[in-house]
Amino acid sequence: MKIVYMGTPDFAVPALSALVEAGHEISGVVTQPDSVRDRGKKVKMTPVKEKALELGLKVLQPEKIKKDAAFFEQLKACHPDLIVVAAYGQILPKEILELPKLGCVNIHGSLLPRFRGAAPIQRAILAGDEETGITLMFMEEGLDTGAMIAKRATSIGKKNAQQLHDELARMGAELLLETLPKLQAGQIEAVPQDDSKATYAPMISKKDGEIDFQQTPQEIERQVRAFDPWPGAYTNYKGKLFKIWKASVSQQPNSAAPGTITAVSKEGIEISAGGGTFIAEVIQVPGKKRMTASEYLKGNSIEKNSVLG
Repeated sequence: MKIVYMGTPDFAVPALSALVEAGHEISGVVTQPDSVRDRGKKVKMTPVKEKALELGLKVLQPEKIKKDAAFFEQLKACHPDLIVVAAYGQILPKEILELPKLGCVNIHGSLLPRFRGAAPIQRAILAGDEETGITLMFMEEGLDTGAMIAKRATSIGKKNAQQLHDELARMGAELLLETLPKLQAGQIEAVPQDDSKATYAPMISKKDGEIDFQQTPQEIERQVRAFDPWPGAYTNYKGKLFKIWKASVSQQPNSAAPGTITAVSKEGIEISAGGGTFIAEVIQVPGKKRMTASEYLKGNSIEKNSVLG
């Protein structure tokens, strides 16, 4: 079976590696074009391209796959029996969806139909869901609307987005390898999604990280975990950026104005939020690395009764 793999970010790397390690023939890897990233303004390869080159695989990087006749001819030349997609970053047009005889299978980081879209991991944490997972589905022209062929769940607990991302990427790779033999043998029973239960997970923006202390402490604690590593949950302290990377919720009520620092100790910085108390335990200020409240207070001060925001 010849497989074309389409993916771009770190999330898509484990499945590509797993396919190669399991002995599957990867006749081509399609990823987004190289781009300028980070502060150095250097052009960087996508994580999937880096891994593909390391594995000695053929790489294709079309700017836009829709109506790109030259790319479509290159794709046909790979003679794919199956196309596997993981966070590729472009919608596949009908002619590509219909190219492989076994179809196009997507690895999606949620328990569909919940959280279709670009940011299912962050949105699941923000929503306070108890669990999320991986869904493998046949792709169609709609956004994450295809029939499901396999699912696996995991609890969210107190995991942040990076931890959950890494776990789901591994789970996706494992579930894919388990499912491919059934797919090749024609033993898959695809289950249509219930569109009435669908929710959408829109892309995250930097603005989403700004903390609104009108929210409950529980909502802010989830925001902190959902936006680690990017964009980070942030506010301002005396006009300077103040990021919070780890937090907890106190059971103590708090009648101070939202955003007021009501206590400072080595255990954390207590902040009024939504009538309750939110505790910032790991913070970061401009020019400094992340540090616990205890580490920060050794050489700096935080004024009680100051208001954040």
